Amino acid sequence: MNKKVLKLVIGGAIAFFGFILALTCTERIDAGHEGLLVKMYGSDKGVQDVALVTGRVWYNPLTEQVFEIPTYVQTVNYQSFTVNAKDGSVFTVDPTISLKVIDGQSPKIFKKYRKRINEVLENTLVNHIKDVYRIEFNKFTTDQIISGREAFENGVQLKMNVFLKGEGFVLEQLTSGIQYPEIITKAINAKNAAVQEAQRVENELKVAEANARKLIVQAEAEAKANELRKQSLNQLLIQQQFIEKWDGKTAIYGNAPSFFKTVD
Repeated sequence: MNKKVLKLVIGGAIAFFGFILALTCTERIDAGHEGLLVKMYGSDKGVQDVALVTGRVWYNPLTEQVFEIPTYVQTVNYQSFTVNAKDGSVFTVDPTISLKVIDGQSPKIFKKYRKRINEVLENTLVNHIKDVYRIEFNKFTTDQIISGREAFENGVQLKMNVFLKGEGFVLEQLTSGIQYPEIITKAINAKNAAVQEAQRVENELKVAEANARKLIVQAEAEAKANELRKQSLNQLLIQQQFIEKWDGKTAIYGNAPSFFKTVD
């Protein structure tokens, strides 16, 4: 093998290993993410071993690792759990939370939990979220929760905001998905059914009253019509009797002759 060929082989090998190195030692941070350069070994490992990076990042895969932390809004549907009100009633909570990492806070979150964000959201924060609901439920009786639902929800949201902000997140939306105790649900359903039945009866009564008024109006109109017919028939009857008894002579009333006299 001559020197020229050897140089080409060596150059190709260097280029190949350079390409492999570029693939394994660089990472591009996508839009909507923050990058974390984490030192896994060495003297720098510890409190200051996480650096916030953006764009294309070069790193040593033997001692460093790059993590992408999403900073867009994420929605987590947590499994339902039960909590007790102040008077002991058992409620079921089925929360859905939309939140995002506060810009620049991903190093803080990673240092505290050493986990990816999805693991933190879906697993690590669960018990803390349950505690927020337990604390707030213990302040209210069953009646207060039902009649003052808005005040209760506002209290939960305020506590959740404070808690999540302390963890490096901002709360975008919270849905508690509260389910009332079975006995309360049955009572509410019975009350709603009674209200609907009362409304139905009231509507039927209004229809019946309207029909009755209609019949009364019709009866009054019929009576007036009969009275008018009666008066007309009486007038005709009198005139017919007059004709039957007429002797053929023209009757004179007052100064002017007339064939029939008006009968009042």
